[in-house]
Amino acid sequence: MAETGMPVSGAEAHFRALESLYRAAPINRFFPSRLEIVEEGVARIRFRIDDTVHHAAGAAHGTTYFKMLDDAAFYAANSLVSDRFLLTTAFNLLFTRPLKSGEVTAEGRWVSGRRRVMVADARLLDANGEEAARGTGTFMRSRIPLASLPGYVAAQP
Repeated sequence: MAETGMPVSGAEAHFRALESLYRAAPINRFFPSRLEIVEEGVARIRFRIDDTVHHAAGAAHGTTYFKMLDDAAFYAANSLVSDRFLLTTAFNLLFTRPLKSGEVTAEGRWVSGRRRVMVADARLLDANGEEAARGTGTFMRSRIPLASLPGYVAAQP
């Protein structure tokens, strides 16, 4: 059900099911975060950086940057595909400054492609809205039906 009390269907149901899929991913036990599919082709992930993800020099390790950028871009792209799970086939990452602690937002946006291969960009923004990293991913439709994944739970009409 939507916040209005009306049943959710179509694209909205797909977006909520993708958010459920994200929450169900075991990797997110290590990276507490919240995904929001804002609209078709746009995804936002909110998370917090603290010393549990720091490298030896006291800033967030690159794995954190990659994971959040890849996820934001992936979900932006998969918001356009309601039948199949996408796979990341390539991801280019540019680090622009270190993140030490605080709230961070990964924003993903679909750029091009709708058939087999899709491209999406993402960027990491600190609590002040300053960019810390950006990336571009290429995603391909897999043979895995979204409906076959236990976390993909569509809202009931």
